[in-house]
Amino acid sequence: MIGGVLNLDQLFKAINETIYMTVISLTLATILGLLIGILLYCTQTGGLFQNKLINRVIDVIINVLRAIPFIILLIILIPFTKLIVGSMLGATAALPSLVFAAAPFYARMCIIAFQDVNKGTIEASKAMGASNWQIILKVLLPEALPSLLSGITVTGISLISYTAMAGAIGAGGLGNLAYLYGFARRNDLILYTSTVIIIIIVFVIQWIGDAIVKRIDKR
Repeated sequence: MIGGVLNLDQLFKAINETIYMTVISLTLATILGLLIGILLYCTQTGGLFQNKLINRVIDVIINVLRAIPFIILLIILIPFTKLIVGSMLGATAALPSLVFAAAPFYARMCIIAFQDVNKGTIEASKAMGASNWQIILKVLLPEALPSLLSGITVTGISLISYTAMAGAIGAGGLGNLAYLYGFARRNDLILYTSTVIIIIIVFVIQWIGDAIVKRIDKR
């Protein structure tokens, strides 16, 4: 039997913090990840701006960041977080770690999306005299758009789980509510309510992402 007391003001504050962390970090991670993805794709062998050194260095950095478990990344970035935010606690303090975790993940998804673009279309654009930047803006990005948007959806869902972990060590949000006020204080009502709301948010993100992709995907 589930027991305990649920403070609605506390719950709504936690929901707002989770949404805040997810939206802000997803926006920043998408922009940063897309730029990194374009850079990696264009500097690879045979790319529009082939540069093996830059490609290799960025690729290694991305792989290293993706290999670090998020909870450890949170701890490693505490000095950096304190420097730019002024605190290691609160929803805003979690943003640097969330962006550092999500941007490399999305960058890798961007690479996969770009690799799926028909090489013949790019070659045809070159033959018609299009510049490299025109190819990126008018061929590469539009052709890869459905996959890029799917990647944003997957990244957003991953960020929900990241915010829950960040909340467990003081970032606020539903993760903090579930752990500190639910699990630690043996309040099952808070614990399970927080969990259900997190699941609902994930389903909403997935539904919105799928609907947008279905609408724009003309393939």
